Amino acid sequence: MKYTAITVYGIPNCDTVKKARTWLNDQGYDYVFHDFKKQGLPDKALSIWLNEAGWEKVLNRKGTSWRKLTPQEQVSITNSDTARPFLMANPSLVKRPVIEWHAANGVEITIGFQPDAWLAR
Repeated sequence: MKYTAITVYGIPNCDTVKKARTWLNDQGYDYVFHDFKKQGLPDKALSIWLNEAGWEKVLNRKGTSWRKLTPQEQVSITNSDTARPFLMANPSLVKRPVIEWHAANGVEITIGFQPDAWLAR
């Protein structure tokens, strides 16, 4: 598939984001990097990700940001509506990287470092 644009969302010091960016560079892909720390989490983009991928895939439950939530906060996240305020308040809770693959026929979303799946595109 020919991409008209690629946007990589994440945090620059995240090891998984670094791997993804290196892989994209090595494959010769041009992309725009959106830094959650400097640019925040776009509300519209989050809505699309939650709708397309589901809150359970968007929410990173393995990172330190998740572990910093209280047990009560963790169990309160049960769907997109309850996950959204936590994700907006702390973009580090988003599993990274989120990549938007823009093409003439629409936008596809991938979450996490998936070089084999990216090659199959």
